[in-house]
Amino acid sequence: MKTKLRIVFFALITSFFIHAQQQPKGIIGTTNWMNNWTNFKPAINEYNEATNIIAGTIDKDTRLVKRNTYHLVGVVYVTNNATLTIEPGTVIRGDDKTCGTLVITNGAKIMAEGLETDPIVFTSENEKNNRKPGDWGGIIILGKAPINTLGGIHTLPFDLEPTLNHYGGQDPEDNSGVMKYVRIEYAGRKLSASKELNGLSLAGVGRKTVLSNIQISFSNDDSFECYGGDLNMSNLISYRTTDDDFDFTQGAQINITNSIAVRHPFSSDISGSRCFEVDSYDKVQNTDMSKKMTKINASNITLINLEENNQGLVRESIYVRENTFFNLNNSIVSGFSPFVLLEGNIGNGNENLAKMSFKNTIVNNCNGGITSESSSSDASIQNFYNPNSGLEYTKMKNIELFITPNIKGNPDFRANVNNTLAIGN
Repeated sequence: MKTKLRIVFFALITSFFIHAQQQPKGIIGTTNWMNNWTNFKPAINEYNEATNIIAGTIDKDTRLVKRNTYHLVGVVYVTNNATLTIEPGTVIRGDDKTCGTLVITNGAKIMAEGLETDPIVFTSENEKNNRKPGDWGGIIILGKAPINTLGGIHTLPFDLEPTLNHYGGQDPEDNSGVMKYVRIEYAGRKLSASKELNGLSLAGVGRKTVLSNIQISFSNDDSFECYGGDLNMSNLISYRTTDDDFDFTQGAQINITNSIAVRHPFSSDISGSRCFEVDSYDKVQNTDMSKKMTKINASNITLINLEENNQGLVRESIYVRENTFFNLNNSIVSGFSPFVLLEGNIGNGNENLAKMSFKNTIVNNCNGGITSESSSSDASIQNFYNPNSGLEYTKMKNIELFITPNIKGNPDFRANVNNTLAIGN
């Protein structure tokens, strides 16, 4: 009887490890989910001239319709628990001169549910070939989910109306609406050296908010930034942003899956641009340390540098600061220097290192693995992560790793079916 139990137990364990090894890496899908609704060449896209102006405050339920093209002028606030509904196929063009910006205030909602064949587009007012990163502001959503700053309520540093600029609370289930099949192009205006709008700023946004199939291209700051909140996000695309692709802070509790950052070395910021920048706070003295620290669970992620010889300003793909939880699983990272950079004091002991894990992930053409800003910590980091770490370090061309890693046509960044390491066979 004991022999039979041992055999069954061994079979179960073997099956578990085989299954773990067979998990596909990077973005996944039975078909290329980036088809139809994305645009990797928005500079040459023709958009209709604006027929309607959006300005001031929207304080009652409002619907934007596809037959119109909208000019977003100045900072437009959706207030008074109103819902802004946007039909599939609608185009909203942000004003350059007044830094057109859309703010969904605390308690209001945006219902921007496009279709795969008819996405909603937020873009520059400028004509084709004259568009550039930072032509307009971006989209800001302020919610009631928890953050870890002192007092649990905070404001964004974007020169917004003080009475409307607040986020945070006690409701992780808060619902700020839906954004699905949406493109955001040429946003991210730099207001000053220390004040920079993102393509999509998510501040204290709760998990009943639906965020999927969103492409942000040519943002002049971060593509996606989460200030606290509690979210599940999937099928996100960040393309050629100037700063970070995904930035998390203030105790954000985020599950992000099946998402991709496509970087180009000459679209990066000299101050340091990463695919993931993860921290729990900007200043510890402004933080309630009894609250949750930032925790990011990232799975089936693809991070790729299009310039395979690592020229330009592309550095590490992931930067993690102290007191932060970060887990990366079933992913592909290609073309960075190094793979991960940790804040200098993280490597001093295993307590902080244990808050991070990197499993079943291909690290391709990266100049360095998991390293620290303090080189004296590198040896302890290597000892902690290298044994059975689940990382595969490879030297392959992008065409060997991905199906069609070429944005000039119809890119498909799913793992190459002929690459058994990537597809998990």
